[in-house]
Amino acid sequence: MMIRTLSLLACTAAAAYCAEIATKPLAAGAKIPDVAVRSEQNKEVRLRELVAEKPTVLVFYRGGWCPFCTRHLQGLQEIQKDLQAAGAQLAAISMDTPAKLRATPKREQLSYRLFSDSSAQAVNAFGIGFRVDDATVTKYKDSYKIDLEASSGQTHHLLPHPAIFVADTNGVIRYAHVNKDFQVRMEPAKILEAVRAAMK
Repeated sequence: MMIRTLSLLACTAAAAYCAEIATKPLAAGAKIPDVAVRSEQNKEVRLRELVAEKPTVLVFYRGGWCPFCTRHLQGLQEIQKDLQAAGAQLAAISMDTPAKLRATPKREQLSYRLFSDSSAQAVNAFGIGFRVDDATVTKYKDSYKIDLEASSGQTHHLLPHPAIFVADTNGVIRYAHVNKDFQVRMEPAKILEAVRAAMK
């Protein structure tokens, strides 16, 4: 019941904000921004250098405090071997600090890399970031013990709409999927299909 109440509250807040400032996600064909995120070891990683290693699935999620996100992260693990067999890699990016990434529920079960975008540099550059209103930030903290500022180490109160971007080694986005309803996540099997189609 608490999760459902929290979900409705957050959806309402996001919808109100997005009515004022529409997000503009990057689409297939665009080049990924030359921005940096941070590893769990707090080292800078530039996304263009990351995707140059091999075709990459970039997964943007809200944070380890979000039950919808953590379930999705576990689901992504199920296709990890298939992605590797296809020659692709998976990288998940959230607003959590590097220290919070290490505390992600069931982190030890995930064999792919997690990255911190606590500065919101990447979510803004990809056009998927929105600001949570002050009343909701307070409600999260007081009623649900979710402290967005403690999670990100920042006071910007920004979160990403859950998104999937498949980029080739030239940094070109071959597939993009963004859903403003954070309760709806792209099924891992569909992500695998998108990767295979994008790499043909």
